Amino acid sequence: MVLDIGKDSGPSPKCYVHHTDLPNYIDNAHPPAKKDPFRTVIEQPLGHTLDVLLPSKHAEAFTSLVATTLSTPIRYAKVYMKLHDVLTGEFFNDYVKSGHVLLLSEGRPGIDNCFSLVEGVLRLDVEKPTYERLGLEGKAVGGMGRKHVKARYVVELNLRLPSMVRGKRGFERVLWTAKNVLDHSLAWLFYDLNGSNDGSGPIAAHSPVVREVKPTITPLAGVRTPAVPDTIGEDDDEEIAESLEWLTLTMMGSPRVLETDKVDPYLCRYSVPTLNADGSQTIQDLTHFRWHGFLPSQVSTKILLAALKVSGDDWMAMSGSAFDGNSYTILKHGKTVTTWKYSD
Repeated sequence: MVLDIGKDSGPSPKCYVHHTDLPNYIDNAHPPAKKDPFRTVIEQPLGHTLDVLLPSKHAEAFTSLVATTLSTPIRYAKVYMKLHDVLTGEFFNDYVKSGHVLLLSEGRPGIDNCFSLVEGVLRLDVEKPTYERLGLEGKAVGGMGRKHVKARYVVELNLRLPSMVRGKRGFERVLWTAKNVLDHSLAWLFYDLNGSNDGSGPIAAHSPVVREVKPTITPLAGVRTPAVPDTIGEDDDEEIAESLEWLTLTMMGSPRVLETDKVDPYLCRYSVPTLNADGSQTIQDLTHFRWHGFLPSQVSTKILLAALKVSGDDWMAMSGSAFDGNSYTILKHGKTVTTWKYSD
């Protein structure tokens, strides 16, 4: 299902909604990556914000389980390098060829030249004048014939291929491009999925600044919580949209969802929805967790598994946002899961 939201002019952002039931058993080491909600989380490898919302009675158990599941603190590094530095020396051999690192360069997606490295695939997102100087094969993205929107090009290179080594013509061309065209020093975010991210190893030569991501925990007392029905039909657009709106306002800490809210209806006409047949609501104490930094999908998946486990037959929600502008929201109630995936 696709919710009809967005602007009247230009390509509208899409909000895809998917309903599914959780399996009776989930292997934490190998969750079902091809099924929602795990598929949606995995498809967002470079996240910057992750929110979890659940009843306060589960907060202590959730905090303890997350600390146990994540054997090392969530840390990433900010480092200044040229693209050529990524493709040469110990950094390339240890991190790119045989390691498992994530890299994201500075730049505004769709505006500036941006580079990323995920699963050994180097992605170059560049404007047309830059692309014409690269000498590398890519594909056109964006633009789509719209006025005042410049076409952009994406080049994707699998650096783990056996042919991507010094002396091979294709790789030498990539090195030439990095040395003569994309030769500016950039700020990069670095995450080593196989390491401790403490600034040691080949990255130490580039003087990284290590940052630790700790959750911000906010208790929300007296929240008007709609009674979520056991099933939401795919044609129930209004209930689906109202559920997403309530989750978004609650994660924002809006006073509109609180029992004590006395706002003048002339200023705000919002009211907490009644999603089930009898129109019932409950007053619950909730806890909101937020991680903000450089968050790979592997970390988000572990946090989702912890939230699913501690919530049991109760409800929980998780929302994630990525650097490319995409985001998702997951609502689990009992064994039923509704996933909203927003693509700009």
